[in-house]
Amino acid sequence: MNRKEFITACSRCSLGLLIAPALLEACASAKYVHAPIVDSDLVVSLSDFEIIKNETVQYHKYIVVQHDSLQFPICVYRLSPESYSALWMQCTHQGTELHVFGDRLQCPAHGSEFKINGAVQNGPADKALRTFSTSIADNKLKIRLQ
Repeated sequence: MNRKEFITACSRCSLGLLIAPALLEACASAKYVHAPIVDSDLVVSLSDFEIIKNETVQYHKYIVVQHDSLQFPICVYRLSPESYSALWMQCTHQGTELHVFGDRLQCPAHGSEFKINGAVQNGPADKALRTFSTSIADNKLKIRLQ
């Protein structure tokens, strides 16, 4: 191996080491849930956020909620035991379905990024994501679709 090949190989390895933790975090914390619609609410059990490890309860930062009648899923962030942020996963730039990467949603088409409150973090999108109001009753999270 010559010097140039060695430097190229080391650079690729370093880049991989920088990217791997972010990818692993996104994969490890992603949970997809199929939820029913009751009246005009998408209803999710709060236990869907739970992770049991060594008899200790931990929580997913977010879950992705789906229903067959919805064109796009809804990403629900758990901000606290009583506070949740529900976001429509459709980019406001050109309508592409977003991907969730930890504390941000990203458009695979043109790279727009959104914060967990739906605000634009990076363009080309210039409008915030659609958000849904949420409420808690009987250990269920209700996402108001109207």
